[in-house]
Formats: sequence, C-alpha cells, structure tokens
Amino acid sequence: MNSIKRFSLLVAAMMLSLGLQAKPFTLVIDAGHGGKDPGAVGHKLREKDINLRVALALGRLVEQNMSDVKVIYTRKTDVFVELNERAAIANRAKADLFLSIHTNASGGNFSVSGTETYTLGMHRASSNLEVAKRENSAIMLETNYEEKYEGFNPKSSESYIIFELMQDQYMKQSVSLAGMIQKQFVTTAQRRNRGVHQAGFLVLRATSMPSVLVELGYITTASEASYLATESATKELSQSLFNAIKKYREQ
Repeated sequence: MNSIKRFSLLVAAMMLSLGLQAKPFTLVIDAGHGGKDPGAVGHKLREKDINLRVALALGRLVEQNMSDVKVIYTRKTDVFVELNERAAIANRAKADLFLSIHTNASGGNFSVSGTETYTLGMHRASSNLEVAKRENSAIMLETNYEEKYEGFNPKSSESYIIFELMQDQYMKQSVSLAGMIQKQFVTTAQRRNRGVHQAGFLVLRATSMPSVLVELGYITTASEASYLATESATKELSQSLFNAIKKYREQ
C-alpha cells in the first residue's frame, strides 16, 4: 500500500473516531443537448436521445455498484439546459468529477467511426475545433447568449484564442480519466479508438473539477447509427464509462 493511500485511510479513520463523515465522492453526469436542442441528427436518430439513454444507464450502474459515490444528473428528461447551468450544477454540488456525454457527426465523411474523449484545451487539429464549434453552438438557443458568455461566438475561430491563455489545474486528472475511458471503449464495447483530444468546450471551461466530454460514435454514419440505436450499445457504452470511472475512483 503506498503512502498516499495509507494517509487517506488514516484520515478517514480519524474522522470516524471524531464522529465525522467524509464528503461522498460526487459524480455529475451530463447528457448533452435536450429539449429544443436535438444536437446532431442522422438516420432518424437524435443525439439528445442517445446521450440521455447512456447517461441514465451509467447513473444506474454507479448507484447500484458504488455506494460511496453520489450521482447528480444535469438532466434526466428531454429538457433544454443551458451550458453555463450544466457547469453550475457541478460547481454548486462541489463535484469531484464531471462527465459530459455526446454523440458525434461528420459533415462529409459518412464512413468515419469510433469513439473519442476530450479534455479542455487548445484544439491542436482543425477537426477538434469543428467538434467544439458544433457542441458549443447550443448556446445560440439561449436568451442573451452574447452577454451571458461575454461576447463568445461559437462559430468564430477567433473566439477560441482565449483557451490558449487558460490554465487547467485539473488537466492531469482529466487526461488520465479520458485515457481510461478510451481504453474501456475498446476492451468492453469493441469500439474503434479515435483517441484523447483537447478542444475548447464551453461546458468544460466553467467546471471547477476534473472534467471530460465523450463522443460515443457518429450518428451520420449508417453503421454507427444502427449500432447506437440498439439496447446493446447503451449497455456496452455505459458499462465502458462505469468501468473507467470505477478505476479512476480507485486510483
């Protein structure tokens, strides 16, 4: 047993002896889009529905198998939740982990497939920037979004320059979790690994804890859409996320 783990156990024992209870590990599960915002659409599927199914399935797995983890959802039904409110929910709860669940789309390549996981940072490739632009465009459905997000334009490349100046104190933990998620997508769900990336997602920018955003697959690719519509996909993808969170929690 390493020294950090021994110290953690010692602190826990001291708190119990004093009649104190440690704060439960809090996980916020964010089902992307919802309500008037369908997200990506393809092959008669809507991103918001896929995201919600996997989010709820993941939450059930955590609640049934990790008694020391408190689960909070940004939405449990088909409702629209503003991006800044999603982050605020996690911050108010003093969450230990924030996971935003999404489904990808491709504007021209209808054979692309696989999963990828993002942490906050600069988009090192133009494809990363396009994903961030698409997901961030949800703010345009909000009232007074220009004022609320301090002039941020989700479709303007110039607006993303600010992310180069940001320091993410939780980057190491976020990248570690993202790697675990991608590994589980491959081993548990047999998904193609499209890697861990960085991009300027507004929903991650405002959270004050380790945070990642996952893209479950491509709704605009016929074979991917057929898979994402199935119960087995919901089960495999949620189990992959659960396995990664469990490993992250143990470490």
